[in-house]
Amino acid sequence: MLRLRTENQGSRRTERGEMMENPTILIVDDHTVNLTMLNELLSPHYAMRACKSGEAALRNIAIEPIPDLILLDILMPGMDGYETLEQIKQNPVAKEIPVIFISGLDSSLDEEKGFQLGAVDYITKPFVAAIVLKRVKVHLDLKKARDQLVSQNEWLEQEVARRVRENTIIQDITLSMISQLAETRDADTAHHITRTQAYMKILAERMKQIPKYTDFLQEKTIRRMVKAAPLHDIGKIGIPDHILLKPGKLTEQEFETMKHHVIIGGDAIRNAIKQVMEVNDLVREEFKPLSLLFLEEAETIARFHHEKWDGTGYPSGLKGEEIPLAARLMALADVFDAVTTPRVYKSIWTMRQASEMIIRQKGKHFDPDVVEAFQTEQDSFQKVLREITDEG
Repeated sequence: MLRLRTENQGSRRTERGEMMENPTILIVDDHTVNLTMLNELLSPHYAMRACKSGEAALRNIAIEPIPDLILLDILMPGMDGYETLEQIKQNPVAKEIPVIFISGLDSSLDEEKGFQLGAVDYITKPFVAAIVLKRVKVHLDLKKARDQLVSQNEWLEQEVARRVRENTIIQDITLSMISQLAETRDADTAHHITRTQAYMKILAERMKQIPKYTDFLQEKTIRRMVKAAPLHDIGKIGIPDHILLKPGKLTEQEFETMKHHVIIGGDAIRNAIKQVMEVNDLVREEFKPLSLLFLEEAETIARFHHEKWDGTGYPSGLKGEEIPLAARLMALADVFDAVTTPRVYKSIWTMRQASEMIIRQKGKHFDPDVVEAFQTEQDSFQKVLREITDEG
């Protein structure tokens, strides 16, 4: 490699007196006279480096600073310009460097081949100073614009990611506060929300292995379901204390009041979505922010998690796959946690008792596919039950 130095190499001052780096140009030509001519022409404006072979050029392009532009001779011994350009384009570090061929050839066929390989322009010999300077400047300006655009896009992507993370954190904190507020109404279920979230995730991850659910249960869908799960009993905020906190069995009338919590919760979430849409002038459904999708999932779970597979549940008496999948998952997770954790009105069931009850309810209370997922993941359920305790 030849490093051509001039007093202007490396950096220059702007009109404001600020220092800025000169673009670096790599010349590749086996004739010293050509290297000298191009260096004398370009060095007052740019930092110059030179090589006498394609092999040397491939080694040179990885040296900092990476060249901003390459002037590449076509006819060289050994590796010619075409082969050198092919190799450059295969190098992740160098493939975006613009390459201008320099040649004494005057053939449209040769030009076509060069452009097909990725060259951006041709400069023919003998060199005309004004043409060389103009074409070099044009392609350096284009590269600078592309680099700035890439840099701006990267910054925008990082900024969007940062804001999404911030919004997600705020959303999660708000969700946590609301969920904990609901929990304070029922002291017997301190970690009910955390456990049911874990059970939902276990069931969904297992069910996505069933072919008919694979396409639907993508990672983002599972994440949305799990995130929405804590709001499943938000409607209990609207249930009177003498019913919600009653230590004994509810009367028929009290139970009818308790059942209304699914309507209270579903309507509250639906009204919240509607208000957000109206306040932000999002009158058309297609303009709905993705951030609201998890609330729609939460509404579905809150409203329908007490439906039963055989149609005997509430509030709508939905049957089978009429019941949204997220609600079917929560139905099992909710019941399992209720029977395996302390309540003032009942004793704790063992894992075996809970499992036997759920299996008996296959095709009755619970979706058969969800029950089979539970049977496969019983060890995972037991691990959650053991690790997330109300005493912890």
